[in-house]
Amino acid sequence: MSFPQQLQDKLMEWGSSFVGFSKVEPGLSPNLSMLKYAVTVGVKLSDFIIDEIGDAPTYTYFHHYRAVNSLLDQITLRGMMLLEDQGFRAIAVPASQTVNDKEDKYSGIFPHKTAAVFAGLGWIGKNGLFISRDFGPRVRLGTILTDMELPASDHKPDSGCGSCRKCVENCPAMALTGENWEAGCERSRIVDAQACSEYMNKKFKHIGRGSVCGICVKVCPFGGSKRKREEVKKD
Repeated sequence: MSFPQQLQDKLMEWGSSFVGFSKVEPGLSPNLSMLKYAVTVGVKLSDFIIDEIGDAPTYTYFHHYRAVNSLLDQITLRGMMLLEDQGFRAIAVPASQTVNDKEDKYSGIFPHKTAAVFAGLGWIGKNGLFISRDFGPRVRLGTILTDMELPASDHKPDSGCGSCRKCVENCPAMALTGENWEAGCERSRIVDAQACSEYMNKKFKHIGRGSVCGICVKVCPFGGSKRKREEVKKD
C-alpha cells in the first residue's frame, strides 16, 4: 500500500468523513510556497443540530461547530506528525482561524475551501461555503500542506448551484450577491464578509459571541438527510 493511501486511511480512522488531495496553485499560499500539495480533511456536521436552526443559530450549534473544529485540528495535527515521521515537511492549517493583520481581515492563512474544490470534492456555493458533493455545506474543513508529492487530480472547478438562490434569499445580513464562484475570483464577488460578521456580532452576540449563524447552511437543498440529498441529485 502506498504511503498516500496509508495517510488517507489513517485520517479516516481518526474521524474524517472524507479526504482529498490537490496541488496548490501558484500564489494560493505565497508564505508557504515550498509546500505544494494540500490534504483536505472534512468532517460532516450533525443533520439534527443543523435542522434545529431557525432564524438564529442555537447554543447547541455553536458548541457543535467548535467541537468539530477541534476534532479537525486534532486530525490534521496527527496527519502532520505522520508526514514528518516519514521525512516530509508539513503544516496543519487551523480549521477556523482569522488572521487580522492581512489585507482581508476576515480570512485565514490558507483557503481550505479552494483546496477542497481543486481536490474534486465539491464546489463553492453562492453562500460562499464549500458544498460537498456528498453532504452539501454541512461540513467543516481542515488542511495539511506538505512537500510530499500526492496523487492530485487535474480537477476543473465548477459550480453546482445552478439557478438556486435559497441561501441568498434567506441571508438575514443580505451579505450574498447571488453570483456563482469561479476559480480565482475575489470572495467579495460572492459574499460581503464584513456585513456577515457585523450582523452576527450585532444579532447573535449572546450565542457564541456572535461568531456563528448557520442559516445559509440549513436552507441549502444540497444538505440534509441522505434521502433528501439523493432526491436533490435526481432533480
